[in-house]
Amino acid sequence: MILVDPPAWARYGQLWSHLTSDHSFEELHMFAAELGLPARSFDGDHYDLPESMYQAAVAAGAVPVSGKELVARLVAAGLRRRKRH
Repeated sequence: MILVDPPAWARYGQLWSHLTSDHSFEELHMFAAELGLPARSFDGDHYDLPESMYQAAVAAGAVPVSGKELVARLVAAGLRRRKRH
């Protein structure tokens, strides 16, 4: 299932969401390509989605969830990739 959290992360003068899958990265990459997200938007285990594309993602089938639920579902699916500092 494709998941998206609310636009809440400020960067580059706009708000951003996280778009991910609790099924597979293949499903996520296909959905992102259909939305027209560039590959550079992929950040390890999610795509950074600008607020301007949030409604389009939901209309295309992404399920809105809280950020906390999004991370919990990634962890449960074994798809969470933590950033290295």
